[in-house]
Amino acid sequence: MSRAPEDFLAVLNARSQDIFKKIVERYLETGAPIGSRDLSRLLSLGLSPASVRNVMADLEDLGLIAAPHTSAGRAPTQEGLRFFVDAMLEIGAVDERERTAITQQIGGQEHTGKLEDLLSEASQLLSGLSHGAGLVIATKADIVLKHIEFVRLDAATAMAVLVGEDGSVENRVVPLPPGLTSSALTQASNYVAHLVVGRTLSEAREALRAKRDEQLAELDELTRKLVEAGLATLSNGNDRAAPPTVIVRGRANLINDAMASEELSRMRQLFDELESKDGLIELLGDAEKAQGVRIFIGSENKLFSLSGSSVILSPYKDANDKVVGVLGVIGPTRLNYARIVPVVDYTAQVVSAMMARKK
Repeated sequence: MSRAPEDFLAVLNARSQDIFKKIVERYLETGAPIGSRDLSRLLSLGLSPASVRNVMADLEDLGLIAAPHTSAGRAPTQEGLRFFVDAMLEIGAVDERERTAITQQIGGQEHTGKLEDLLSEASQLLSGLSHGAGLVIATKADIVLKHIEFVRLDAATAMAVLVGEDGSVENRVVPLPPGLTSSALTQASNYVAHLVVGRTLSEAREALRAKRDEQLAELDELTRKLVEAGLATLSNGNDRAAPPTVIVRGRANLINDAMASEELSRMRQLFDELESKDGLIELLGDAEKAQGVRIFIGSENKLFSLSGSSVILSPYKDANDKVVGVLGVIGPTRLNYARIVPVVDYTAQVVSAMMARKK
């Protein structure tokens, strides 16, 4: 179990903190460990390499730094990076050029009517800005409907065509009551189309239940069965237990020719797990409870533990201020946290604002 930041701050004096910070900053900049001789040259403390070595030994005993492989230098451990992020990371505002790029690129998708285009652009944008992989996970939530229509497929089934107010289109198969005529199918389509406008399927189902006798008196028995059973089938098939949508862009940024075969295998497995949606429901649940940006380093989240990646995520919300997904960046543990954290946070704010305007 990781120690709290205050535990380390209580035992590290100013000199130790300064040396540790320099080790981390060098690692985040180059990805390489640093030795005491090079470190003493970078410090403004006037310490000899021997004095620096003594401090590094103490930091190593605390588990904050370690020697990767057989290198003489030291680099931060996962626990060391967590301590740095929690206690020492200085996060500024998003660069004005990046703010403009985020607003314009995502805003360019605002009027297409398709939510997935907006989220895909956000993922692509985050990949480009971070040189990592952009990740967006969206709940499979009820869509607000603009139109619905039943189209007969055969004697026993029909296809329900659902058109959302956000421009999305879904096709689902529903069973037909035996003996339903074409005119009855048309009547059911017209009735349901009127009922669902501006509502989700679950809301339409509740409205139907509330006005059952009054609203269904005009329908014959078979048509009434299709309306009731159709809405029940459709709304039950679109609940929160459904697998979320996942969009990953820029995965090539995390896979390069210099990777060892073991690292390459772990990274490919991560993408396979993302596409199979393993662990995403839990991640979304965690996002709903989170306040702002979350940073997972290495094995801190089981979904990303095998690849050893760092992940920076922020929830985004719909027009009702409800968390409906997360977006962020997957990268190596030496991500530029100070720059990427505010970028992810600002992107989530832009997506949330645009989703609110789509209401």
